[in-house]
Amino acid sequence: MSLVLTTDSVPDLDKVAYWNEAVSRTLVPVSVAPRGDGPFRGRIATRRLGYLQVSTLEADAERLSRTPALIGPSAEALVAVGLQMSGTATFLHDGRRAEVGEGDLVVYDTTRPYSFDHPLRHVQHVFQLPRRALGVPDPDVREVTGRVIGTANGFGAVLLPFLTALATSTDRHPPAVTNRLAGNVVDLFATLIAEQLHPGGTDADTTRAHLLLRVREHIDRNLGDPDLSPESIARRHRISIRYLHRLFEGEGITVGRLIQQRRLEECGRELARRGRTAPTVSAVAQRWGFVSPAHFSRAFRAAYGVSPREWRGLRADQDRTGRPPAGTPTPAARLETV
Repeated sequence: MSLVLTTDSVPDLDKVAYWNEAVSRTLVPVSVAPRGDGPFRGRIATRRLGYLQVSTLEADAERLSRTPALIGPSAEALVAVGLQMSGTATFLHDGRRAEVGEGDLVVYDTTRPYSFDHPLRHVQHVFQLPRRALGVPDPDVREVTGRVIGTANGFGAVLLPFLTALATSTDRHPPAVTNRLAGNVVDLFATLIAEQLHPGGTDADTTRAHLLLRVREHIDRNLGDPDLSPESIARRHRISIRYLHRLFEGEGITVGRLIQQRRLEECGRELARRGRTAPTVSAVAQRWGFVSPAHFSRAFRAAYGVSPREWRGLRADQDRTGRPPAGTPTPAARLETV
């Protein structure tokens, strides 16, 4: 259901103040300065699709400014995509000045100052979402903010009819559908940003590969941390959990499964070492991030086919005889079958 705020029934002297409050409350705090002399007219309609907010602003000539004083230290990090449906605007953001025309897209970050100067009456759709949900590194977002993205060709041409239909639709969907729809829109925005940064695609693939390598290195360095999880990894790399899982779609393993596999491999290696004072099984499990000894034993048996103690004994036999006991699976062979 849409929330609609309009100046139609507001006294002329109060229209600008009402509009300033309506836009600030619906989107983010801004300062509104009308550019005409007559009574100001404005209308904003908003609805939510999960964590995605879709708004349509229709107003007379105005200047909307998001200043440092209006941002504040506790402002939620949001990314917005504006689609200019009618009228024009001069857009200032991150030191860039852009002239926005009908059908143009702009990306902006609400934690940094920006302004829209509309010389005439205009209509604009605004798609606003939490920064963390986008799953794109901060430098990449900053690189595209303040640019005008045309919709005559490229990926913008694909997005234009979809975003227009999404903003004007009045269909009501159950939460499961709206959440999935929001996720699809976010994926499209991430693709749009990637296209702007790397039109040829090769650099985008290289960036993904480098990020994937950093994630794998982070996992290897932090196997002993019991709090290591997809959530903590996404936080550390400033990407969304959704984007983290997308990184691993072509890897043949999930993030959570990779963490457990690497922990079990290190436990298996340590249990196989001979020494005068061999650590206990529970000490090895704890060293490599397993909180529950029972869970460790179950996971180890599922991966290796034997218990941790049996594994230690089998490896000790191998050291004495120089060959593995008949029928003993290797760690890699067992792990590949799980």
